[in-house]
Amino acid sequence: MRALVAAAAAAATLLSGCSGGAPSDGAGPDGTVRIRFQSLAWQKESVAANKALVAEWNAAHPGIRVEYVQGSWSSVHDQLLTSFEGGEAPDVIHDASDDLADFAYGGHLADLRPLLSDRLKADIPARSWETTTLGADGGVYGVPFLQEPRVLMANTALLRASGVRVPTPEAPWSWEEFRTAARRLTTDGRYGIAWPLKDPVSATLNLGLSAGGRLFHREPDGRAGIRWAEGDSVVPATIRAQLDTDRSASRATLGMGGSDTLPGFFGGKYAMVPLGFSYRQQIVQQAPPGFEWQVLPPPAGVAGPAQGVSPQTLSIARDSRHPKEAAAFIDFLLSPPNMVRLARGDWMLPTGTSALADPALRTPELGWATGAALADRLSPAPAPSVRGYPEWKDKVATPALQEYYSGAIGLAELEERLVEEGNRVLARYQRQPPGGK
Repeated sequence: MRALVAAAAAAATLLSGCSGGAPSDGAGPDGTVRIRFQSLAWQKESVAANKALVAEWNAAHPGIRVEYVQGSWSSVHDQLLTSFEGGEAPDVIHDASDDLADFAYGGHLADLRPLLSDRLKADIPARSWETTTLGADGGVYGVPFLQEPRVLMANTALLRASGVRVPTPEAPWSWEEFRTAARRLTTDGRYGIAWPLKDPVSATLNLGLSAGGRLFHREPDGRAGIRWAEGDSVVPATIRAQLDTDRSASRATLGMGGSDTLPGFFGGKYAMVPLGFSYRQQIVQQAPPGFEWQVLPPPAGVAGPAQGVSPQTLSIARDSRHPKEAAAFIDFLLSPPNMVRLARGDWMLPTGTSALADPALRTPELGWATGAALADRLSPAPAPSVRGYPEWKDKVATPALQEYYSGAIGLAELEERLVEEGNRVLARYQRQPPGGK
């Protein structure tokens, strides 16, 4: 209760400071400001946490009412595009950093720099702010608040029986050790690893940072370009070797999403599965009684256990009639105790350093401590801040990687398609600064 009162007081102070104590123009006939908050929370615990925080805000701020609007990750991009064009966008927008660039460059999102509190700016590390900072003038178009490292979910009994060294965040496997461990965990009727690569781009690029791969680079003039370096081949070549040479990875999982692999994981068909940190909730809910599992860090390369992430974000529509009140609500929502509630509801990690230090997120139980130990090595995903990335991902990278992992093309052709076709896509987009319609 003390934390709630303190958070509400801080939000009220922010609101008073940025708006002179009066609501923005456009209050209703009764003097009440109404803000729409579109949330993409979908897990039961997460939806409950978001709705509870909205109710707490409304109870403490009768003159500024927040309406909870339920959105969906599967359709958010098209839905937001339609709402922006129709002038009906929600005031506070829940999305992810890899979806913001086109909206920011299209002039649909507010630059948050003059709206955010000093507390919030200081609490979230610079590396997280980089994921939502766009353009030469450094505009900030979202507040990154939840992040999800990719980890290895491992069958404890099989891991123990194999005798392989168990990696830790302080001493992770190298990519070669990872290959060796997967081979040792492979027996008749069981694969050491299952790669669910229905969406191969995120896993390939984000894990590639550990090997020194980036693929996307900023040119001296500020434009983005795609270049292939030695580090870019480590992750795709490792996966291909596990599929073809080692036979330690199952081809059947290449077209699967993460959830599709869980029955085989529970049944001992796969000893390990690389998944996002939040999949722990599904494992807890769906694993059969007595199933032992643990969270392992992903492999590390020349850059150590680094990996890219695209945090979940909160943005404000540029056409919002109440940007100051919307910013105050975001500040309340992302106070340290509330950020912990949101992180636990989504089974993810908060970006805020104060929230991340909470003991509830540092317990060894259910792998929380392993995830928290990876937090300071999470970097902006290599590409999402680049305008045109969604088209490159959908039309170039996804089909090319799917063909490569299936064995239809080789590494040289993969490089050629990602680079040459990709640069043609990017060239069409890089003609407009952020904020211009």
